[in-house]
Amino acid sequence: MKLHDFLKNNPKIALAFSGGVDSSYLLHAAMEHGTQIQAYYVKSAFQPQFELDDAVRLADMLKADLKILSLNILAEPQIISNSENRCYHCKRRMFSTILQAAQADGFPILMDGTNASDETESRPGMRVLKELSIRSPLRECGLSKTDVRRLSKEAGLFTWNKPAYACLATRIPTGEEITIEKLQRTEKAEDFLFSLGFSDFRVRLADGCARLEMSEKQLPMLLELRKVVMSELKKYYSGVLLDLEVRNEQ
Repeated sequence: MKLHDFLKNNPKIALAFSGGVDSSYLLHAAMEHGTQIQAYYVKSAFQPQFELDDAVRLADMLKADLKILSLNILAEPQIISNSENRCYHCKRRMFSTILQAAQADGFPILMDGTNASDETESRPGMRVLKELSIRSPLRECGLSKTDVRRLSKEAGLFTWNKPAYACLATRIPTGEEITIEKLQRTEKAEDFLFSLGFSDFRVRLADGCARLEMSEKQLPMLLELRKVVMSELKKYYSGVLLDLEVRNEQ
């Protein structure tokens, strides 16, 4: 199946929209096809402000309808306890929130941006897609992350080379309670590194310290700015560590 066939067969559809590469391309493709589409962004303590900013910017660029749904994710005991199934419970809560809003707005089908490169078996949140009958047209049409980046670049979307980004909760070790303070210090630390020009990195919490994960090509810049980074991050953490198992670029 081609993506235009999917859109032709689903002329009225809702989109779980994050402002990332995949959902941004889906929104563009639907708008180009003339599909009646409503995008929904779930705003919670797990999403940094720049993700919302990107979502709003992309929707404005495409002149697409975007609804922002607020969710008090920290009121969910199964989520803040941060068990191995946290991602499953979080995804189910978020998608259920979008489904409820979409159905109230008259949109019978909800799709998301899962692509053909995503490992569906090893990621617990993926179970939710099947349980709630969420459609994933990029995956169904065999479009990989590389395909989506290429098509996004051709379409002139600023998101085409945006690094993959996991929510702030992933920075906190499994089994350690998630709090607003831990999420906020993570966001502040990562915002600072973004401001210095770093990209595709993580600042993970490790026994009160910040453990930095960087791609290999950014290590020289990190060493050059070591004192600046140390000075700022020690405002939020007791120490700053570097993980020498470098990140693969995504």
